[in-house]
Amino acid sequence: MKFRPCIDIHNGQVKQIVGGSLADKNSSAKENFVSEQGGEFYARLYRDRGLTGGHVIILNPADSEYYEADRKQAFAALGAFPKGLQIGGGVNADNAAEYLEKGASHVIVTSYVFKDGSISFERLERLKSEVGAEHIVLDLSCRKRDGKYFIVTDRWQKFTDTEVTADNIMMLRSYCDEFLVHAVDAEGKQKGIEEGIASLLGNTDGIVATYAGGIGSYEDIELLRKLGKGNVDFTVGSALDIFGGCLEFEKIAGIK
Repeated sequence: MKFRPCIDIHNGQVKQIVGGSLADKNSSAKENFVSEQGGEFYARLYRDRGLTGGHVIILNPADSEYYEADRKQAFAALGAFPKGLQIGGGVNADNAAEYLEKGASHVIVTSYVFKDGSISFERLERLKSEVGAEHIVLDLSCRKRDGKYFIVTDRWQKFTDTEVTADNIMMLRSYCDEFLVHAVDAEGKQKGIEEGIASLLGNTDGIVATYAGGIGSYEDIELLRKLGKGNVDFTVGSALDIFGGCLEFEKIAGIK
């Protein structure tokens, strides 16, 4: 179990937002924190602490007026910590190699591999052919509906018909190196983790997975350790003091 840091970029700025509030209309989101620093600053911070495997997430869609500003921030971060960060947000088979060339260790993908709400194995195969499974992280970000967790796409706004289950995770394992799971309904709220997701990941053998969403205390991290059986990595965003929260970055960075 280790800490995976993050750099979330929205409207050309590094931010922490409430995940479920993200909307394409007017490029809006409920903000927890807007940084005066750019992506490069945080990338250097993570590099200096030896925190590999963190993720940079571009939150605006490709047709947004802010998209190129987001990419500029992202490229600066990747350049400051070559091969130390993963990147997601609008990644597809056509641009994945570019992000690796800019310094990303992995590309993070959700929306591209779903078509009309279902898994597109054709797109998965194409992406794997372009960059190799060893450079792919599948983001199984999910929201709860009818008591079950379903993968959501398009900046967490659209439900797919794919449930997050151990069988589905194992089915997708050959297409990627790691999994990233945002519990979207908990994201940015600092009110505790989604225990069902944590337990599912902890009970799925043979995968590398990172959990994100809802961590607001050191006790939440210990609960994740317990439910994840010590095998699930974690991300803390809004709750960190470097993003205006109360948890000490230096303390979190040292968790093993």
